[in-house]
Amino acid sequence: METLRPGGALGVGLDFVDVPRLAEVIERQGEVFLRRVFSEGERTYCEAKREPAIFYAARFAAKEAISKAFGTGIGAEIGWLDIEIFHLASGAPAVRLLGKGAELARQRGVRELLISLTHTSLMAGASVVLQ
Repeated sequence: METLRPGGALGVGLDFVDVPRLAEVIERQGEVFLRRVFSEGERTYCEAKREPAIFYAARFAAKEAISKAFGTGIGAEIGWLDIEIFHLASGAPAVRLLGKGAELARQRGVRELLISLTHTSLMAGASVVLQ
């Protein structure tokens, strides 16, 4: 029996991050953590905000949600820096897959990646659909 997915989706991912907990990790590990997980563009974007941890948390959730949509998790098949979250001119969030991420998308036939981000001062979340 073939597995059916809604609307022809190749994968769906969802993740939430506790903002204060991520802020503690950033405080404790600093640049080592930030450089391992976030691209230079992501760091520039987040650091320009009044409360950077909120925006880092949304991007962390997005990367986790993307890895879940691929069914791999973060690891050998796709790493933190293989995924970059940026914003279109309209302000909508978008994803750039690099390196292993781009290769995985090509292998899986992903033509579009839809993403939605949300956050409060306590929680950040991301929802992803691979098509």
